[in-house]
Amino acid sequence: MTEQSPELIFADPVQPDPGPAPRRGLSRADFDCLGRAGLGDGHNNYAHSMAWFGGKLYLGTTRSNMCMLKFQSAFTEVPLEVWPVDCPDTRDQLYQLDFQAQIWCWDPATGWEMVFRAPMVPDANGNPVPREIGYRSMELYQGPQDAEPALYIATWAPGRAPGGLILRSVDGRSFEPVTEYGIIEPAISTTRSLTSFRGRLHFAPTARRGTDGGQQNTAGLPFVFASDDPAAGTWIAANESGFGEPGNLGIFSLAVANDRLYAGTLNLEGLQVWVTDGDTPPPYTWRKVIDKGAGRGPLNQAVASMTEFKGALYVGTGIQGGGNDRVNKIGPAAAEVLRVNADDSWDVIVGDLDDDGREPLSGLKAGFGHFFNGYMWSMTAHDGWLYVGTYDWSVTLRWARFDAAPERVRKLLALLGAEKIIAAEGGADLWRSADGENWLPVCRKGFGNAYNWGIRNLVSTPAGLFMGTANVFGPRVAVRDGQGGWTYEGNPDGGLEVWLGRSAVTEG
Repeated sequence: MTEQSPELIFADPVQPDPGPAPRRGLSRADFDCLGRAGLGDGHNNYAHSMAWFGGKLYLGTTRSNMCMLKFQSAFTEVPLEVWPVDCPDTRDQLYQLDFQAQIWCWDPATGWEMVFRAPMVPDANGNPVPREIGYRSMELYQGPQDAEPALYIATWAPGRAPGGLILRSVDGRSFEPVTEYGIIEPAISTTRSLTSFRGRLHFAPTARRGTDGGQQNTAGLPFVFASDDPAAGTWIAANESGFGEPGNLGIFSLAVANDRLYAGTLNLEGLQVWVTDGDTPPPYTWRKVIDKGAGRGPLNQAVASMTEFKGALYVGTGIQGGGNDRVNKIGPAAAEVLRVNADDSWDVIVGDLDDDGREPLSGLKAGFGHFFNGYMWSMTAHDGWLYVGTYDWSVTLRWARFDAAPERVRKLLALLGAEKIIAAEGGADLWRSADGENWLPVCRKGFGNAYNWGIRNLVSTPAGLFMGTANVFGPRVAVRDGQGGWTYEGNPDGGLEVWLGRSAVTEG
């Protein structure tokens, strides 16, 4: 009798508990428009800051952005047949526009209300100017003088105003300065990235008065500042200048993940990401986790957005100037999504493939495969999904001089034509992922409006996912006059929009 081989028995592998299934990710159909056309004023171009406070959404606007860009050195050489928006002819005439930035409140029960408008203040010559033209950042923070978390707001002051401020509101009605003009020094006009971490409020300077705007993103102060009592006016540098590296021209983004504070820089040789445990009083001890644009060099020039998702930090990149830095001759190029893991290792999630083995884990090329996505401009986690919003400059092809366009754009234009490109892909993208590596598009066409060239803000709230756009093409936009020239006409699709995504359906 032949001995039979014993039966081989394989045990089922032990699978980790995946935890509760995430809610169904939001689709385009789950979003409703809460406000359009700049909330009735096409000069409201950017939904620059948003926050959920006291059961309501607060929105800070920035005004007439395209008219300001017209006179910045970084944009004066942009090859356009006509300036896309009806703007003054000279820089001095800019102040004839209504630049007074606004704060709006959306109450689920009653809808929209403008709760604050920047006051007029005297400039150096005694002439009235808006104190603020924009509100760049909002954060909830509870300082020693706050009975409960208050809403803090970083401002953008025009060049002729006395300087930038940080405002505070405890009731959503009154917005009072808690700093002197300039916060750190009177020349500071703009700050960004208000971020709470270990009981302190942090920010990074963005611009100084007296610059021509071409270096507006650097301000010459590559610092993170921290305060445990903003109302007392005491701010301490939380890092040495540029983290000790002269190539870091500015701090573009701050975010908290894994109980650490991350800072992302602008660097002409490629962005850097630094992290601190912040377990000592500032200045903190920092370590570098990404250098030289994560292997892409100058084409990952700056960190445009960061957020925590499932134990890692996700980083959105970009090149200043809308994906094409003409001052420093970098770009054009599409943006990437990177990931910094808890052990300080990093991955390319969406991005370029090169001969050195640099490969995106998602299989998606830079810009989610769309060349015109120049920034990954906003990120947030909501109901178990990571959402990323882009900046897409393809609508500007409508006014471009094709002979001066980049070679890749000229080839596309020759093949398809500007209007076909705009019709197919015009407007910012919104993408989502349940695991950070596999992605689905929510919308690739500006939520039906090609003039929505950027998703500037994403805010997760108990009411749903709020999305605020950047739309600079109001109130009057250049259109063909039928005789080979251009004329300016009112644009009902110009001005920022606000959308709310809601879904009560869960996975089975």
